[in-house]
Amino acid sequence: MRLLNTRALKLHEYWDINIPRYAILSHRWEADEVSFQDLEADNNTYGDGYRKIQACCKKALCDGYDWAWIDTCCIDKTSSAELSESINSMLKWYQKAGLCYAYLSDVEGVLAEGSRSRSYPSFRDSLWFTRGWTLQELLGSREVLFLDRNWDEIGTRSDLAYQYFDGHPSHSILIA
Repeated sequence: MRLLNTRALKLHEYWDINIPRYAILSHRWEADEVSFQDLEADNNTYGDGYRKIQACCKKALCDGYDWAWIDTCCIDKTSSAELSESINSMLKWYQKAGLCYAYLSDVEGVLAEGSRSRSYPSFRDSLWFTRGWTLQELLGSREVLFLDRNWDEIGTRSDLAYQYFDGHPSHSILIA
């Protein structure tokens, strides 16, 4: 398993017995994602994909994690053996992560007039919920922290379960 140092943004490979505490990122792949090769060669460091890596590492560091796992850059997808092993290991990696960040790039908080708190009317409609891996990440992770497009906290899975999903059959897994 490769982890990204949240201070240096450099990858380090760990084996099963010595894996440090880490946060893990759940997100939708979009244009300009940074690959393992990009990160190793210090390429593609000016786009949205790199800013996503920087923001995830900054958030993880603020939350006390020196290491993060992000699928786009921590897996060498040019190696079919590594890609296959990673796919088979992902549930375990989500289970072992201290915290899972669910980054919803298509959700932005709305500040109501006269209020200090934000609401998230587009939360339930986020495309993040349509991804193939969403269920595995929701079930495997000990704690999920939802973040909006600006990396502001929306809330945890348990905090939001009844607020956004109570009575909504397609999202009932969050209540469990």
